[in-house]
Amino acid sequence: MIDSQLEMTDKIGYLLLKKGIIDSKILEDALRIKAEDQSKLKRNLAQILVQEFKFDHDTIFREVAVLYAFKEITIRMDDLTEERVKSIQRLINSFGDELKTLLLEHKVIPYKYDERVKDKLILAAVDPTDRALTKIAYTLNARKYEINYLRKKDYEKIIEILVPPENEFLKMMEEADEELMLPLDDESSVDEEEIDAEINKSALINLVEGALIEAVRRGVSDIHIVPVSGVRTDFHFRIDGKLQLWHSQENTRPEAVMAVVKDRAKGLDRFEREKAQDGFIQREIDNTIIRYRVSVLPMVGTELRNKFETIVIRILDDRKVITDLDKLGLTGYAREAFNRAIRQPQGMVILTGPTGSGKSTTLVAALYQVITPQVNVLTVEDPVEYVIKGARQLKIGHKMDFEQAIRSILRHDPDIVLVGEMRDKETAETAIKLANTGHLTFSTLHTNDAPSAVARLYKMGIEPFLIAYAINIIVAQRLIRTLCAFCKRKIEKVDTDLLKSAGITDIEEWQNAEIYEAVGCEKCHNTGYKGRMAIHESLYFTKEIREIIVRSGEEVDEAKIRAQARADGTLNLRESGLQKVRLGLTSLQEVIAGTMEE
Repeated sequence: MIDSQLEMTDKIGYLLLKKGIIDSKILEDALRIKAEDQSKLKRNLAQILVQEFKFDHDTIFREVAVLYAFKEITIRMDDLTEERVKSIQRLINSFGDELKTLLLEHKVIPYKYDERVKDKLILAAVDPTDRALTKIAYTLNARKYEINYLRKKDYEKIIEILVPPENEFLKMMEEADEELMLPLDDESSVDEEEIDAEINKSALINLVEGALIEAVRRGVSDIHIVPVSGVRTDFHFRIDGKLQLWHSQENTRPEAVMAVVKDRAKGLDRFEREKAQDGFIQREIDNTIIRYRVSVLPMVGTELRNKFETIVIRILDDRKVITDLDKLGLTGYAREAFNRAIRQPQGMVILTGPTGSGKSTTLVAALYQVITPQVNVLTVEDPVEYVIKGARQLKIGHKMDFEQAIRSILRHDPDIVLVGEMRDKETAETAIKLANTGHLTFSTLHTNDAPSAVARLYKMGIEPFLIAYAINIIVAQRLIRTLCAFCKRKIEKVDTDLLKSAGITDIEEWQNAEIYEAVGCEKCHNTGYKGRMAIHESLYFTKEIREIIVRSGEEVDEAKIRAQARADGTLNLRESGLQKVRLGLTSLQEVIAGTMEE
């Protein structure tokens, strides 16, 4: 009886309760809020559950769409051709800023006109029950319209392409009438008063602040600020691992540009120009706190009168933290072995590769698989890049350095430990000791591949027996660029010489395979690539691998380890990359450039 009464009074609530998405207590509270709602546009139960009870928008509104027979529209990135994007933008812009604001506020896109019904506009909305949609359709002069449901996460990706957010600092800089120009006297030394006058011009401050915002929005990992001459400074963005020139600041002393950056960072001395410095910046960008790590180094300039410095700003965006192993690119044997290794109660998991190969990202994702309230997770990193929920991240500073933290960690009753990097014999010995005394230990090492990491530890002076029985797995990792989904092009006939240079022997099979090449378009800034993914070589320590290491004489037999790893199912980095080529995710050229042939 109660069920039938509820179904009559609130169909949304009845459906969500029946499906187990909400419980009776939440439903009761939500219905009470609905009854007390005195606003002009009365909210329905779905809106209340999302706004007041923080339920996932798509979980609730997908059910609402089914209940009220709203079609669900799936917009794939491949569907957003350049022509389609421009036609939607023209439609939005033709009605002015007021409509644009309305569309953004109510999260709706005038997607297209129905191909079967003349003048019928399809509106894609994240909340198809929003009463404002009628007004929006009227404003768009739509004689007929149909509302389709669009998932919120899809809307957010699409709207960034359709209506990219404005960078107010760069806009102010463009509108500024004043020129950043200072008369220079070749005989004079650095004049702090003149630099002060130059710094105080708002356009220079807008440039630096604008660069910080633009870099975050474009997915940049690092900003490089480099003096080129006494009157020019270049700003480079590292996007998908490659440096790209973003802006050249001319007619301005590099010292003034560097001073603006230092003034806006904590921990940097603006007047110190002859030693290395480290600082940080924090900003709220698009409702998210972004941290920037600033590194300053003195450099040799083209003119003796200048004291040049180069600045690199690393962008630390917690939204980029991966907590799902499925998103790491681990496949097949590598995924199975890695999962098995991190589920062990003790032992070491080592990630190896050069700087910037994503080792820390993978380790953090692995940590999130094993962190629970029942275990004490300690991390020793210098510097700490990302905040890991559920872990105690030790603070490294002048009162407790990396080595002191490592030595003290055993006395702090850890279950799981992350040692940021095994820098020397002392750090490696402590990490091995942790793994051998019942702790699951994660760490990184700088080597080219997985078997050579064994040799590196051996040369550090770690006993073969300890290496063999303390380590669960060593994973070598590289990052390679993924092809832009908008412009990648299928290769009709693959070049034989290119296949041979990749070490491929089954030429005929590859010539018949469906593989793609980079082209370049507006979406990928004409690079042909957008985003990166990891490729892996996983050396899982089987009984046979352990025996080879224990029997090591004066040197570790890397060739024997490689042969056994291959027999166990391990793919090397080149083979792992070629798998991604066959899946249409990257190009042969990218894999050849990023990996070595064995």
